[in-house]
Amino acid sequence: MILVEEAEKIIFSRIKDFGTESISFENSLNRVLSEDLVTDRDLPPFNRATLDGIAIDYASFEKGVHSFKINGIQAAGGASIEIYHDGECIEIMTGAALPGSANTVIGYEDLEIKNEIATIKSGSFKKGNGIHYQGTDKRENDIIAKSGQLITPVIISIAAAIGKANLLVKRLPKAVIISSGDELVDVHETPGPYQIRRSNSYMIRAALERLNLHPDVLHIPDDPEVTKQNIGDSLQNYEVIILSGGISMGKFDYIPAALEELSVEKLFHKVRQRPGKPFWFGQHKNGVLVFALPGNPVATYMCVTRYVIPWVKACLGLPSTNNRVAVLKEDFSFTPSLQYFLQVKLNMAPDGRLWATPFEGNGSGDFANLEEADAFMELPLERNNFTKGEVFTIWPFKEILL
Repeated sequence: MILVEEAEKIIFSRIKDFGTESISFENSLNRVLSEDLVTDRDLPPFNRATLDGIAIDYASFEKGVHSFKINGIQAAGGASIEIYHDGECIEIMTGAALPGSANTVIGYEDLEIKNEIATIKSGSFKKGNGIHYQGTDKRENDIIAKSGQLITPVIISIAAAIGKANLLVKRLPKAVIISSGDELVDVHETPGPYQIRRSNSYMIRAALERLNLHPDVLHIPDDPEVTKQNIGDSLQNYEVIILSGGISMGKFDYIPAALEELSVEKLFHKVRQRPGKPFWFGQHKNGVLVFALPGNPVATYMCVTRYVIPWVKACLGLPSTNNRVAVLKEDFSFTPSLQYFLQVKLNMAPDGRLWATPFEGNGSGDFANLEEADAFMELPLERNNFTKGEVFTIWPFKEILL
């Protein structure tokens, strides 16, 4: 049995780069950008009005002209209308191209317009007022978004603005989730008296879909030959295998033997933690990684949150270390000599500190309790008693906290 820190170190020693792929910018949200985005022209590409009002030559105003004859209306998207004489202006809308003969925009709130004459009511403006000058944001061929960052709605907007219909992104591994056990039936089936519906696979897949990883899902019965056949096929067709259940020491836990027969090297089996002690991790000679997780739902979810998701993030070049902490709100004791991942409810205090209230359920099979909790708080192995006010690492799993 190894320590949590050792398990993490072994898993992170198997970080992989799965290459890149080109996808539509519209489908790129939350993927990892794998190229610098470069402007195809100046931003803004022309001198543009930032106010609705009139555009004038400031020199006319300096000469004492306060009333201007409107020479036309300039809408956004149209060719600019020029000013040819002192005392002329054009009405101009926000976003419209400024004519070369104008250098100041005055908003409607500072004007009185009557009979096609715009009279300035206030002189509280300077030359250049109301103008967003060409190239002040970025010049043509400037980097506007750097490679290696998570694609946000802003990045998607940038891609659209510079004409990047397709983006190069980090490729995600091809993954499969395999559940096992004769006691499990499909969600559409009615369980027998001693059966339950499969749920772990859907929980794991949903957690990974937050990273845009969309694993396939399989289920295998408690049969050693079928187990070996399905895992063997998966080793040839996937880059990551995530197993749920069947890895402990029961007489029907055929997965560890099947992995050994299929030449998957066991890198560790059993971690000094609760929940999730039976966690198994290994690698096939062809490079396929195998995360074999305990079958109890809370243990499964903890291992996905603590190990699998950080590993995927690290493969994508995203920050993989967890630096989130919270303050324990109540005293708590835990007797076994295991690193304990306590389910907690989080709330923000007025002083900005994040408080964690213990929210224990009825063991690692109590998946209903996860709905009320917000995170796992990682309590150190070498202690049994934990005091209100102490600060410990947390692993949030609610969407709003990620």
